[in-house]
Amino acid sequence: MRVLITAANGKLGAYVIRALAREHDLVLFARHQPDAEFNDLPWIQGDITSLDDCRRATQGIDAIQHLAAQPWPTDHPQMREQAQAEGLEIETTFHANMVGVYNLMQAAAEATVRTVVMAGSNCALGHGFRISATPFPHAFLPIDETHPTWPEDSYSFTKRAGEDLLASYTRAYGIRTYVTRIAGICPPARRRQMLADATPTTAWDPWLWGWVGSEDVASAHRLLMEQADELPPHDVYFLNADDTTALEPTRDLIECFRPDLLPLARKLDGYASLITCTKLKAATGWRHQTTWREFQ
Repeated sequence: MRVLITAANGKLGAYVIRALAREHDLVLFARHQPDAEFNDLPWIQGDITSLDDCRRATQGIDAIQHLAAQPWPTDHPQMREQAQAEGLEIETTFHANMVGVYNLMQAAAEATVRTVVMAGSNCALGHGFRISATPFPHAFLPIDETHPTWPEDSYSFTKRAGEDLLASYTRAYGIRTYVTRIAGICPPARRRQMLADATPTTAWDPWLWGWVGSEDVASAHRLLMEQADELPPHDVYFLNADDTTALEPTRDLIECFRPDLLPLARKLDGYASLITCTKLKAATGWRHQTTWREFQ
């Protein structure tokens, strides 16, 4: 397949490129030149917020690995100072994650692209970046794709809405579309640092101690793209590690910090993740391979 990779110069892009380069013809799409490691691959300079750039990039493409996004809410009341310091506008998140996805999908439809795999976020649940004082309403644990979503901020909302936008292009144009709800992405260096910084847990983590190895994200994205003809035309999959970032067993964390959730908890032995990837595993045969505990 001829595969377009957006945000090819990003941290995740390198792992997806390596996972696909042996079996597929790749085209890299990014605002800035990708790492010199990939100089032998064609690069299209452009931005997903430009429909014309997306049209140029999607010509002759069979499948898209869409990795580009603004990764946090630039309009969040508690993050405006950070956004201003980085020269980001209040609307940057919505523009990149909604208009950008629309541009790419519209260009994909015009170019008769067959398959799109998009890097989403488990923030689509709405459990992180919360603005109000209302706690996230857990319906059951571990969380799966049937759990209700309650986003409050622009990042979580756009990630959740992006799933529906891709589904609409599946219905209208027959593009096979898949979204991964990714946890915090951790390359090897970050996993080593996680171990070095590990200390006993002192409070409940609204992010649910979620993480996933960069290599595992890349392998999941490869499997979804390559097995698209065997999957439903559109679907959404959680993508995170089988364990947590905590030193303590998962049930101990719940008993200590959120005992009210104990009646909702099931199958949480050992360090089991509070978000399950059972659906992704059943659909593609994917397995989580990395661990931050391996450096002990």
